[in-house]
Parts: sequence; structure tokens; C-alpha cells
Amino acid sequence: MRERVYLDWNATTPLRPEARAAMAAAFDVSGNPSSVHSEGRAARRLVEDARAAVAEAVGADLRNVIFTSGGTEANALALTPALHQSGGEPVQRLIVSAIEHPSVLAGGRFAQGAVEIAPVLPSGVIDLESLAALLAGGPPALVSIMLANNETGAIQPVSEVAALVHEAGNLLHVDAVQALSKIPIKALGADILTISAHKIGGPKGIGAVAVAAGVEGLYALVRGGGQEQGRRAGTENVPGIAGFGAAVRAGVASIDVDASRMKSLQARLETGLRNHPGTVIFSDAVSRLPNTTLVSAPGLKAETAVIGFDLEGIAVSSGSACSSGKVQPSHVLQAMKADPALLQGAIRFSLGWDTTEADIDRCLEAWIKLSGVLGKAHAIGLERF
Repeated sequence: MRERVYLDWNATTPLRPEARAAMAAAFDVSGNPSSVHSEGRAARRLVEDARAAVAEAVGADLRNVIFTSGGTEANALALTPALHQSGGEPVQRLIVSAIEHPSVLAGGRFAQGAVEIAPVLPSGVIDLESLAALLAGGPPALVSIMLANNETGAIQPVSEVAALVHEAGNLLHVDAVQALSKIPIKALGADILTISAHKIGGPKGIGAVAVAAGVEGLYALVRGGGQEQGRRAGTENVPGIAGFGAAVRAGVASIDVDASRMKSLQARLETGLRNHPGTVIFSDAVSRLPNTTLVSAPGLKAETAVIGFDLEGIAVSSGSACSSGKVQPSHVLQAMKADPALLQGAIRFSLGWDTTEADIDRCLEAWIKLSGVLGKAHAIGLERF
């Protein structure tokens, strides 16, 4: 039997060897990191070593990195109307782009009536003019923009957004979950930033919030203890945090090599995909993550195509893993005003650090096979795929 090909790295990644080793070692550390005895201090060292790795990766003060149970909780913690610059007025509303992750679109601790949506251009990049109009004249706002979209891979002009936001006296949250270890994420101008471990080769169930100096009001979402500088109660998941730190260090160390290789593989994949008539690759006119390709074609049915790839031994996705099992079209593509004929057929291929040319060629073989069936079905109007 042929080995399976995994091309769904944006959903989750395999565990890096470095993370696995760090977690295995941490399992033998029995102390509670809040305890003052030797065992407790040993556990605390693991947590703080990982905190230092995350802080270095995102360009934050390590005292302002808070570990959470993942990216979703990190976003929920970050999106609070209590946020403010030191001595400033708390934000009163939340402005999010239309293509944000569902955990951001949910609004965190903001009332639904205080959440405003900023549109994106057909390219998948935020409409800066519309954002500026939303910011003008209104009460203080927290703006939330993802650095790179999890479906299309489109990289947002976060530095330009930060300039607009700060010029108007507002704060900026950046969801960098998909960007970490794929592109640089320092010096973005973010006031608060969120990341997740399992997107970079760390364990599932660990994320982090990083807060810029001078930003206050990040009050605990989970209460009941003084852990994480009083911002997130509960005994820390020491093995998970240790694995996160190791994955961050490994990912950052190899970012240039990995990004260059994935970019080459992405080009190989997209050249082959475009051989099928009518193929559309979303956001291909703007900067994208080097590992992400969202593609569709007339007549394609994503759910059936994903099954077809799976039967060929290839794992791909029909979009965000957070939306798997749902039949409605992608909210990202709807926000981009994509051709309705393409909405039901979007397939996401996302590559990783050990994806090979052979994997891409296997994928293209399957694409040719499936697109042949697709073409016949579309020609006779059956829409089987």
C-alpha cells in the first residue's frame, strides 16, 4: 500500500521531533509550577523557557506572554472592551475583517451590537479605505485583522492597518495563528497578538497571547487562580507548553529554508492545477503564505472531491478545519465576492516542512483523475463533483 500524502497542514501539523522530545522530558517533571519547592521550580523553569521562546519569536516582553488552551481561547481573551493604552480610554467597539476566523467573528467579550465588519477586496485583502471610514469619527475601537488567511493564504497589509489604527487612536489585535513559522511576524505594530502551537508542529491544546508594552485591561477570561500573571487561571499544562516552546524554536530557526522550499512546491502544484480548464486559484494576485493554495473549478463539489482525494491516499481540505462537516459556502469566499459557481468547490492544499515533490506529483495525478470525472459530469450537467 502506498504511503498517504498529508496536504492539510493549515488544519493541523504533525508533531515536530523537538516538540515530542520536550514533552516527553516534561512528563517526568512532577511538580506544580506554582509550587516553591524544587519540583515546582523545575516545572516553572520549563514554562518560563517556553515563554521566552514565544516572546522572542513574536518580539514581545516575556512578562506579557500568556499561555492559553489554544488559538480560539487566545482570541477570546484578547477581544475585550477593557483594553486601553496606559492612561487612555478603554475601547468601546470591535472592528473585524469579514474573513476572520470564527473565534474572532464571534466578538470575544464584546456585545454583538458593538461589532462592526470591515469588507475585503475581491483579492482577499482588507479594503483599507473602508477600514479608514469605519475608524473615522467613532468611539475608540479595537481592530482585529488576521496576518494571513487560513483558507486562501492571503497576507494582510498589517503594517498599513496598524498605521491607520494608531493614527486614529485605536488598538490593533493580530491573529497570527497561520503565519507563525511561515513568515516573519515581528514589528507588525500589533498591540495584542495571538498564536497557536498545533499549527507549527507543537501539540494541540496550547496557544498564547502576547501584549505590547503599555497596553492594559487584559483581564482574565478563565478565573480562579493567579496563574499567568493573573490573566489566565488554572495550573499550566507543562508538557504542552514545553512542546510549544520547542516547536517555536525549531520553526523559527528553519523559517527561511522551509518557506523557500514550500514556495517552490507551491509553484509546482499550481502550475499543474492550472492545466485543468476553468481552474481558479484564489488570492493569486496578492502575497500569500508559501504553503497555501485554495482552488476551485466549475462543477466541482468540494465534499465529494475531498473524499476522492482521500481514496487516492491524499488528505486535503474543503477550507477551514473549523468548518468541516458544514455544507454552506466559505464565508471567506463570500466576503471576496467569488463567482457563485466556484463557491461549492473550493479545495485547500496546504504544505509543510516535509512535503516533497513526489507528494505534489501524487496530488496532481489525483487532480487529473478527478478533474476528468469532473469535466464529464459538468458537461452533461450532473454536478457529481
